[in-house]
Amino acid sequence: MIRIRRLALPVAAAIALAGVVSLGETPVPSRADAPDLALCPWMDTSKSADQRAQLLLDNSTLGQTMRWLDEQSASTPTQTEWTGGFMGGGPSSYEAYAPEVVANCLPTVVYTDGPDVVRHAGATLYPAPIALAASWDTDLSHDKGAAFAQESYNMGYNGIWAPGLHSGRVALSGRTPEYLGEDSLLGGQMAAAQLQGMNTAPVVNGVKHYVANEQEANRTTSSSNISERALHEVYSLPFEIAIKDGDPNGVMCSYNQINGVYACENEILNRILKEDIGFDGFVVSDFGAVHSTVPSLVNGLDMELNAPNYFAPDKLQAALDAGEITVQQIKDAAYRVIKGYIESGVFDTAAPAIGNTDVSTAANKAIARQMAEEGSVLLKNQDSALPLSSASGLKVAIIGGVAGTEAEWEAQGVEPEEVEVVNPWTGQTSIQLVFPFSTALSACSMSGTDCSAMVSPLRSITGRVESAGGTVTYAGGHDLDQAKAVAAAADVAIVFGYLPMSEFSDAASLSLADGGDALIAAVAAEAPKTIAVLETGSATDMPWLGAVDAVVQAWYPGEQAGPALTGLLPKSRSD
Repeated sequence: MIRIRRLALPVAAAIALAGVVSLGETPVPSRADAPDLALCPWMDTSKSADQRAQLLLDNSTLGQTMRWLDEQSASTPTQTEWTGGFMGGGPSSYEAYAPEVVANCLPTVVYTDGPDVVRHAGATLYPAPIALAASWDTDLSHDKGAAFAQESYNMGYNGIWAPGLHSGRVALSGRTPEYLGEDSLLGGQMAAAQLQGMNTAPVVNGVKHYVANEQEANRTTSSSNISERALHEVYSLPFEIAIKDGDPNGVMCSYNQINGVYACENEILNRILKEDIGFDGFVVSDFGAVHSTVPSLVNGLDMELNAPNYFAPDKLQAALDAGEITVQQIKDAAYRVIKGYIESGVFDTAAPAIGNTDVSTAANKAIARQMAEEGSVLLKNQDSALPLSSASGLKVAIIGGVAGTEAEWEAQGVEPEEVEVVNPWTGQTSIQLVFPFSTALSACSMSGTDCSAMVSPLRSITGRVESAGGTVTYAGGHDLDQAKAVAAAADVAIVFGYLPMSEFSDAASLSLADGGDALIAAVAAEAPKTIAVLETGSATDMPWLGAVDAVVQAWYPGEQAGPALTGLLPKSRSD
């Protein structure tokens, strides 16, 4: 029976943004011709980034300088006309640079979103960043950052908005899995290590979202009201660590208000971020997070994301004419952006043409597996239930939609539904065929890509058990009676529960999705031994905790979920 339900479109599918793998694997394109330093003195690589940025400004008109205050005009130097972006803004015209300057002396930058994966098919589907945080492994964070940036670069994206930080004050927050946990020190150190890895490739990066971005519900209108001490010691601290130790090119300000003033026009951008912390890169807004021209520029915003709106040249000129801003404030903002771009390497190294759709490598898949293994946490292990015995003849029941793939669900007779997908930015809807467990495929549910690379726990665990002479029986979990029967006939049941979380909405509760709590409780009542594996982006209630023998928190384990969990089950990690 096909029925219609409504589903929010993942952010990566809703917006076409644009973000690097070992640079040794793909030749790095250079500029077509060596730049004429008489024409473009800022291309002299013997000079510092500060000197080069100032030389470009010295050789630019005010109209050309204004281009750097908008992401699209800064990143697309050949374009002079914009009709407005999907976040608003009217037609805008920019002064062009000379064609020969554009050809060899100004970069084209195409961004992709983060902070989890390069959100395009063909990239490695890494585990959620919260799983990386749970590993406490800064070397692994560095390796992930380098691989992440390399894949983005090889795919043709030389800008990426990552990593992400927040304080996890609201467990229901939909973007909790995208960030690096609630511990300010740990999050800052993991972000710094990831940035160090990303900085090995010629790609602009930006840590986000500054600051106190603690909920998705009403995120564009809500206010995070915080004491000065908490603002410094809890909310700004991870950014301070990431900035001082990771040297990001940019910092992205958040949607929410802080103490009643929107983040992207809040005086803390200057007072805390730039002055106290000493951040000398550029501050960029998130999509639609700008609400003004004058307060935003005066209080520290340097670049408006997407097409020109509040930082369009006509609005900047009007504010200049009214004496509300100065030419020097425009130049200061442009200088920060230009310097960040130069420091990233995009001025001197051209990105390959977009089109490489298979950039994942065996080495990067190994990083994804290591992240899933090290990030998984053993929450309970009563009577040494784990590791499982590998004795011949062991009968294992694997239960739960998240354990399988679409093909494996189809083998169980599960049919897709017609789903009305709503684009959260435009409000437009479309009908798509979606399997009922699709949101459980956490390897791709946050990424907006396909799941073709996913190796399921069902596949991997079955191979391990059968190679030892045992048997595996699978139940999707949509039929409770079937799940109970499969559990009762097994020596051990491995039951998967999940809670999908993503941008644009907060979780309604900390209960598992699709009756997961009832499923685990029912399985535990029938199976001689029950192992619960949780794929969630946050904490969950676990009302069945006393009835199960072991609990593994796997977060969103990515495309190598199967191999990682198979490795964990015989020898589980306890923190």
